[in-house]
Amino acid sequence: MALYAYKARSSRGDLINGQLEADSPDALATRLFNSGVTPIEIAPAQAATNDVGADLWRRLGGGKPNLADLTLFSRQMYALTKAGIPLLRGLKSLAESTPNALLREALEKVLDSLQAGRDLAGSMARHPEVFSKLYTSIVRVGESSGTLPRAFLRLYDYLIMEQRIVDKMKAATRYPIVVMVAIVAAIFVLTFWVLPQFAPIFKSLGEDLPFATRILLNVSYFMTNYWYLLVAAICLAAGTFQLYVRSPKGRYEWDRFKFRVPIVGSLAQKAVLARVCRSFAVAMETGVPMVQGLSIIAYASGNDYMTERVLGLREGVERGESLSRTAATVTLFTPLVLQMISVGEETGELGEMLDEVADFYEREVDNDLNNLSTALEPLLIVGVGVMVLILALGVFLPLWDIAAKSGGLGG
Repeated sequence: MALYAYKARSSRGDLINGQLEADSPDALATRLFNSGVTPIEIAPAQAATNDVGADLWRRLGGGKPNLADLTLFSRQMYALTKAGIPLLRGLKSLAESTPNALLREALEKVLDSLQAGRDLAGSMARHPEVFSKLYTSIVRVGESSGTLPRAFLRLYDYLIMEQRIVDKMKAATRYPIVVMVAIVAAIFVLTFWVLPQFAPIFKSLGEDLPFATRILLNVSYFMTNYWYLLVAAICLAAGTFQLYVRSPKGRYEWDRFKFRVPIVGSLAQKAVLARVCRSFAVAMETGVPMVQGLSIIAYASGNDYMTERVLGLREGVERGESLSRTAATVTLFTPLVLQMISVGEETGELGEMLDEVADFYEREVDNDLNNLSTALEPLLIVGVGVMVLILALGVFLPLWDIAAKSGGLGG
């Protein structure tokens, strides 16, 4: 007898998973039928559990669908729903053709939930690691109002904007990151290989060494002989930092600090505000109530400091105040943006005006990204200059002293 993993449905339509021993898949199917359940899938248990490493990786958060995967899925769902293809058939074809394993598994479970009688939004909400609250809320509104194709089209447009900002930020930070990596690599080469070669020569000078050279030699000696202490200190610091930012207070303070970092802090804040406004516009235009929309986008911002500000907006709206007035009290937007929101409220076109606000912040982000390399170049030049200066003072000054003494002896 062999061990088989199976999926089956009870007489009430509930999904059942389990493992049983049987002589063959047919024998197990007969056994399940006789017990009052209908088998859907039967496979050897080894085949179901042979990829333990991949399953562990997914449980740790790896392999999540990225923006490109969700963008493609949203576009395909828009095409399927607009064409009138039955939802079960369309989702089944997408599940079979989706390359991302986690998204494919989620779609398969969404199919099972739909067959059990649940709605699409509720089925998606059971997989928060794939579909965000904003995503499922917009799908729920589209499903209840009969405008599901429009909801998926709006989600597609929103994800395209998100992907564009992410791509621009990667392109803008690529050059500074490469330079910083090169500087760190040069420091390691200098410390572990170059200075140890010069150490015997420098020791021949006795105590008569420049201050910079003594510092370099001591650092090189420590890192060469006690590098494990440095690694342990870095790991301890990283672990302590991770524990701190996982706490509610630590996460809030870290998210607030990121907005105060010179040069990149303003850029990060504008990018988050663009995401918040775009998300709010999508929620408003698809029919999500304002209070519910603010609750959704507060946690979709990905920043606890911004979440607190948006929740402050929600509290003001719940008290009956206008959105623009509440936004002014929580110091979230600039005066220009506040005027745009006020006009949107007065004209009844708040969703369109929020789109304009999101466009405004995205243009600001684009402009800052285009100038980011220019703004960071002086800092990078200073960093390279400091490294070269330390190298010159620490290595070449003793060599010049040796050359001078050799010349004096020769004379």
